[in-house]
Amino acid sequence: MQSPEHNVQDVILSYRRRRERMVPLLLGGLAVLLLAVGIVLIVLWITGGGTPSLPFLSTDTPTPTMTFTPRPPTLTPTITNTLPPSETPTPEGPRTYTVEDGDSLTSIAEEFGIDLLVLMEANGITDPNAIFVGQELTIPPPGTVLATTTPLPATLVPGTRIEYIVLPGDSLESIAAQFNSTAEAIADANDIEVTDTIGVGQRLLVPVNIATPTPTRVGGTPTRTTAPATPTRTMVP
Repeated sequence: MQSPEHNVQDVILSYRRRRERMVPLLLGGLAVLLLAVGIVLIVLWITGGGTPSLPFLSTDTPTPTMTFTPRPPTLTPTITNTLPPSETPTPEGPRTYTVEDGDSLTSIAEEFGIDLLVLMEANGITDPNAIFVGQELTIPPPGTVLATTTPLPATLVPGTRIEYIVLPGDSLESIAAQFNSTAEAIADANDIEVTDTIGVGQRLLVPVNIATPTPTRVGGTPTRTTAPATPTRTMVP
């Protein structure tokens, strides 16, 4: 009769032998399985079926993360203030002034900011002291100047009439001397008398180059007095 220890050893030895016989079988079966899977994959790849997804070979595809892209800021329109149209000042016209006690032509000109000669021309005054209380004067706008002067052409035909504006200190004789004319001819051209008084700003027609310049003596030597070019406005044929 065998002892219990001998029986235990037999069992262990028998288990070891069975396990040794099972390992080659398991390895052979696994090799056959892998071979079969490989053949299937090759066939599918050749026939264009694509690579099949195997649970033990596939990996989880990560889900794409949505990235939020902020929109560009909305441009706020710039409001441009429209400037109101600038007002063009209306030119100031002449005004009327009544001479008061204590006034002088000079003080009136200074009060209204105009030139004394302009004030005399506008009112036909030759003597700045010859004004009286109650007299109405025309006051030109500030900035008014005397009429622009134009020199006479040197080739004027004798007898040509020009329009001349009387300046302070002028007389028919002095105007005639300037233009080689005569006081009588100027008076006839303007329907006035030689003895009439002419006023500053008055317009006269002057026939030019109708008189011979009068020779004068300076230091015993005869010289000819010629008329310089003087202010004119319009030549009248």
